[in-house]
Amino acid sequence: MLNNNKRLLLASAGVLAFTASSMLQASTLEETRDRGTVQCGVSDGLPGFSAPDDAGEWQGLDVDVCRAVAAAVFGDAEAVRFVSLNAVERFTALQSGEADLLSRNTTWTTTRDTTLGLNFTGVTFYDGIGFMVHRDLGLTSAKELSGAAICIQSGTTTELNVADYFRANDMTFDPIVFDTSEQTVGGYEAGRCDVLTSDTSQLAALRIQLAEPDASMILPEIISKEPLGPVVRQGDDEWFNVVKWTLFAMINAEEMGITRDNVDEMLASEDPDIARLLGQDGNYGEGMGLSADWAYNIIKLVGNYGESFDRNVGMGSPLEIERGINALWTEGGIQYAPPIR
Repeated sequence: MLNNNKRLLLASAGVLAFTASSMLQASTLEETRDRGTVQCGVSDGLPGFSAPDDAGEWQGLDVDVCRAVAAAVFGDAEAVRFVSLNAVERFTALQSGEADLLSRNTTWTTTRDTTLGLNFTGVTFYDGIGFMVHRDLGLTSAKELSGAAICIQSGTTTELNVADYFRANDMTFDPIVFDTSEQTVGGYEAGRCDVLTSDTSQLAALRIQLAEPDASMILPEIISKEPLGPVVRQGDDEWFNVVKWTLFAMINAEEMGITRDNVDEMLASEDPDIARLLGQDGNYGEGMGLSADWAYNIIKLVGNYGESFDRNVGMGSPLEIERGINALWTEGGIQYAPPIR
């Protein structure tokens, strides 16, 4: 006969086995394939990163990550359902399963990584918080903002970072808080505040939406580190790997000089790194539940990281953001991806 301790151990083992089995049965990759689409949480409208164009089609750097994941999973970059989320509701949507991943200018922080049960899969844009002001105020530095009314979006890292900056510099400010980026820029344009604060990339995107973009300027100070990247739920390593290596494939492709236009020619390359990336030497998608040509599909249907950056936020876009630290490590930046081998 079993004593009570042994019965408890066996019962606990059974619960753990059932839980593990349930998690495997409910894997995000399987659910995504059964559904036929990737449910991707994007912003509520941020040009260059995720916003509908005039035809209602979602475009942007973050949107390209969503399409790249769909290309890796389905071989179809259009197999995506975009879920528009503001900063307050984004994490709940991911945790509840309304979204399979978030790709919407979200900062990687300790709290989000450890307390909210999230996994960041990499960095698509290295950023920092800045300040936008009306040129006619004659300001040249954030150190001149003491006492200013500042428009801030709620549910973001901006609130704490701005408070820290003003406290550290013995300054005061009046926060004017809004729920969405659209409301925030509307408050700034309507004169509710003197200053609009956010990630500098977001400020560049919001500035071009103003009735008179040239009447506003972004001050030179960057007051924080804001590594922005895709996010998935914890507890599903397979899906975590799919999203993570999708981004890494795009970065590696740029480093290797593989583009949408030349990827078919590159299939015949004798370079072993290129052959492995494109599925011509080994199947490096197998460990993620993907086909051997998963990275080929990403590059063919979406492009490499540099192509996506340039057309959405870089010098080939209305935002005209220079690569800066988002350049490849081989070009003086810090953008770097582990090798596929």
